[in-house]
Amino acid sequence: MAATATTAMAMATASPTAPSVTTPFSSLPLGLRHRPQSFLCSSGRRLLPVPKSSSWEEAEAEETEESAAGEEEDEEDEKPRPEPVASSEFQFAAPPEGYVEPAAFDELPPESPEDVAAAYEALYGPAFSGETVMGNNVYEVKVVDPIDMDREQRPNDDFSERVVQVNRVTKVVKGGRQLSYRAIVVVGDMKGHVGVGVGKAKEVSEAITKAAMNGRRNLVTVPLTKYCTFPHRADADFGAARVMLRPACPGSGVIAGGAVRVVLEMAGVENALGKQLRSKNPLNNARATIKATQMMKQFKDVAEERGIPMEELWK
Repeated sequence: MAATATTAMAMATASPTAPSVTTPFSSLPLGLRHRPQSFLCSSGRRLLPVPKSSSWEEAEAEETEESAAGEEEDEEDEKPRPEPVASSEFQFAAPPEGYVEPAAFDELPPESPEDVAAAYEALYGPAFSGETVMGNNVYEVKVVDPIDMDREQRPNDDFSERVVQVNRVTKVVKGGRQLSYRAIVVVGDMKGHVGVGVGKAKEVSEAITKAAMNGRRNLVTVPLTKYCTFPHRADADFGAARVMLRPACPGSGVIAGGAVRVVLEMAGVENALGKQLRSKNPLNNARATIKATQMMKQFKDVAEERGIPMEELWK
């Protein structure tokens, strides 16, 4: 009985019943999508039968036909391109009557700066300075950096300079003290224009030069009457300084002291009264004097604001 059972098991193992494969192969061409018959090899793996060469040739032929049909459709969609025109056949428009071909750029004669300025003025109008040559402003004061100037060099203009004060100042740093000089200079043309400037440098002459240039940058106009005096009285404060200015009759002269007198003389005032009421600091008093002069108005300005003739102001 034992031998019979062993023989039956061996026969069942040697001849198993394998199920057939029913899943379709979607990756294969249409001609190869069939149900292959499976069989076992010596190793027990399932193998598929190799398709015939005719099946592969049919699949390649179908793919070639599909690609050719797609190319024909693309060619039908493209628009027809125009034929290129040869350069010899193109003709330019005829020039108008009286046209003269200009000379080449390198064959023209050289232009002078005056010719260039005249051409610009022809396009954009005359220069704002009133002259026929562009770039020259007769109303501009040429200011040179004091560092680039010589010690004896001074601007060539109608302004005069007067030194009010020169002090030695000290700056304390980590390595010690740095000594320098501070200068206060009043600049004026004796015609109603005056300015106060301050400058510092290692030497006195350079400090004075810087102060003079600073005064030219801060010029103001002082209102004067035909008797070279103020149109009316005015008071002004600057810091701790307070200055009082009063007009005077002809022949009185400038009755003031300190920096106030210097500022009034450089402005061209011949008859006036001035007084320093508080601090005696020259710089603050000079700036207070400038501030007081800017508070004054001429008779014609007041008449224009009120809309009346100047004669009505004395009634």
